[in-house]
Amino acid sequence: MPLFVPKDRKSLFRQFLAGMYDAVVITDPNGHILEVNRRAVEHFGYNEDEVVDRPISFFIPGLAPEIVKRIRKGLDDGHHMMIDANGLNKDGSKFFCEVAVSMIDLMEPDDLVFTIRNVERRRRINSMLRSKERAFELSRAALFSCDREGRFTNVNKAFLEMFALESEEEAKSKTFADFMSDDPLPANFAKALAGEETLVGIVAETTDSEDGEEVDVSLAPDYDGRKVKGVVGSVIKL
Repeated sequence: MPLFVPKDRKSLFRQFLAGMYDAVVITDPNGHILEVNRRAVEHFGYNEDEVVDRPISFFIPGLAPEIVKRIRKGLDDGHHMMIDANGLNKDGSKFFCEVAVSMIDLMEPDDLVFTIRNVERRRRINSMLRSKERAFELSRAALFSCDREGRFTNVNKAFLEMFALESEEEAKSKTFADFMSDDPLPANFAKALAGEETLVGIVAETTDSEDGEEVDVSLAPDYDGRKVKGVVGSVIKL
């Protein structure tokens, strides 16, 4: 069922809207703007007087009148609807947003509430994370992360090749001590858990040479907020 707000509670409802993080736009059943909250004013750059009675497509160009009509029909059973769209600011800049649409009896029955959340920052973060994951995978250095007990939680392709592992799943069945037990690496692992970064050069045993192979091992704390959840590191052949 649509949300019903008694007339004597409209003031309280508007106070609630004023404190919301998301931009909120209330329209009549045809999508013409009745009012906006403070966040929408800050977000889109228009004063409320500039947008009253304009179509919702003024803010969300993709929400043409025929689309609003279809949305309203889809809301007849009391559900809300989520839409991915592009928002348009007063300065002409566009941004990707998520729009939740629901009905409310405010000015008249079947008014619409558009709750608009700018997700550009989330998209940038996701894109950055994908780039970092790609760089992690392509690095020539053997990169890894461990939990506090030393169990591997993530390794890249170079790590698998360096330690002759078939898959990431096999690596996750191993621990830091299985591959890097030479001094001072166990002590450096403990230092990383205590918040310290270390770099040490060691000679690693290999099957190809009796003299071994020189490598640099870097270890650092892996933070979850302010808490150290494990250790990250790299092994680089010199």
